[in-house]
Amino acid sequence: MTELGPVVWPPAPIRTERLVLREAEARDRAAFVELLASPEVHTYLGGPRPRDELAREIPEVPERWPGSFVVDLDGAMIGQILLRRAPGHHRPAAAGKVDLGYLFLPQAWGFGYAAEACAAALDWFDGVLHGEPVVLATQTANVGSMRLAAKLGFTEVERFRAWDAEQWLGMRSPAPPSD
Repeated sequence: MTELGPVVWPPAPIRTERLVLREAEARDRAAFVELLASPEVHTYLGGPRPRDELAREIPEVPERWPGSFVVDLDGAMIGQILLRRAPGHHRPAAAGKVDLGYLFLPQAWGFGYAAEACAAALDWFDGVLHGEPVVLATQTANVGSMRLAAKLGFTEVERFRAWDAEQWLGMRSPAPPSD
């Protein structure tokens, strides 16, 4: 069993019209460093980590864990999707539910990749853990993330203050059973 329950991991790569969601590989290491060190990516996430620290800490093959997908465009990593159960989530409405997280390199912004990749990951999730809701938390100031949450079908559960900013918690109800 994994933190996502009885899910076989890793799944076969998930293919969309333009992207592949897959497990991390050694070739993704530099993109992980860039993603975690980017000031633009971490504007609403508490700030970037120092590049030299990341270079020392990230293993040759970046960590793999259930629910972590590399978003691949034409053979190169452009982002990461995370689906993870948050047992100690700071909001009671989210405790024990699976949380959707995503990070994309700035050069991949504005092309709809996040929406495409998140929708594919959520479709996969609905197929393996049917009937489970998913939560997403973001700062209300993060307009792009708020738009994406709405596009993906998340509805507001609550707003709260944390990390000196207003936060938004949304929930996506499970997809109805398909006939």
